[in-house]
Amino acid sequence: MKKVLKFQASWCGPCKMLSKTLSQVNTDIEIEEVDIDANAELTSQYRIRGVPTVVMLENNVEVKRFVGVKSKDEIENWLNV
Repeated sequence: MKKVLKFQASWCGPCKMLSKTLSQVNTDIEIEEVDIDANAELTSQYRIRGVPTVVMLENNVEVKRFVGVKSKDEIENWLNV
């Protein structure tokens, strides 16, 4: 089962841009937002160095990630590959 973790921060402008784009993406994959300031342990576990960082999990194992802002088409392709 696939799941996506989006690591973000309330003070991060690019994170807000990515959230808006993700809201327009058509997918059945669960996307969970993780506030790096409120979830330091999870942020450390995934070795997040910058935000936004998006991590795809398959059966709770990381299979891929991207950092930064992407277009709707790029995200949809990333989700479906």
